[in-house]
Amino acid sequence: MSQQDKKSMTDVSLEGNNPPSSLSQVGIITKYEMSNYFRARRFFILLGIALAFSAIFTFLVAHYGLPAGGALGFYSEWWGRSATFIVIFSAIFFGGDAISGEFQNKTGYFLVGNPIRRSSIYIGKWFAALVASLIIIGIYTAIMLANSFYYFGVSIPWQFGESFAFTLVYLIAALGLTFFFSSAFKSSSYSILVAVVLLLFGFTIIEELIAVFAHVEPWFLLSYGSEIIGNILTTPYPAHTTIQHGFAGRGGPNAATFTTYNATVPEGVAIMLVYFALTAVLGLVLFERKEFN
Repeated sequence: MSQQDKKSMTDVSLEGNNPPSSLSQVGIITKYEMSNYFRARRFFILLGIALAFSAIFTFLVAHYGLPAGGALGFYSEWWGRSATFIVIFSAIFFGGDAISGEFQNKTGYFLVGNPIRRSSIYIGKWFAALVASLIIIGIYTAIMLANSFYYFGVSIPWQFGESFAFTLVYLIAALGLTFFFSSAFKSSSYSILVAVVLLLFGFTIIEELIAVFAHVEPWFLLSYGSEIIGNILTTPYPAHTTIQHGFAGRGGPNAATFTTYNATVPEGVAIMLVYFALTAVLGLVLFERKEFN
């Protein structure tokens, strides 16, 4: 947030010599944070990424034809394969340095000097990130629906409605996690790097290692819970546990065993909500306790 924004917020907060209510403070922070997204062009950069994804899928469908499975197959290939990436990019772009940037750039020192609660700052920034992310996801969804209406008419499988709802749950969980990292580090580079590594491939690698070598259901990983976004678009819904046998090794007659785990819908929703609740609260606690120098 720029120094000009801090000055404007000070003028608003001191108007009438009465500090605004907590709800008003959240609204003020959200407003100026949204303005900062547009001024820093990060919103337009992410919009460009979303449009590029849309253009690629539109070209693939037009050039190679519709996937098998009719409308449900279309949504499974388009939304099931890309929705989580749009969420991850949104969380990183808008939440990766939301708090750590205030420490690194020293702008938070002037912000907390105003009669504004730290909780209002944190929640306002979180709401700004949520609103910006919802706009990106909304535009991406609209382009996909336009393609769907062109090929299948105004007919949307009910599974997509559930998948879209799960995507929004994953969004608030991912934002909670990135805000937690942003509060944990005073360096924007560190908080963004940790978020990128974990959300893009870290969780997935850990999930595979645990399932393959330990044969343990990775119910404690956010990536595992988010798999319901794509799985709900598959008919029938993937079995909770699948055991596969590979080729026998030279050391013995027994074949290697591989176990695949799939979260059930209630389990996946619960995992994402727990991640949101824990990381959002922990991030706020860290922000409340850290001092600006």
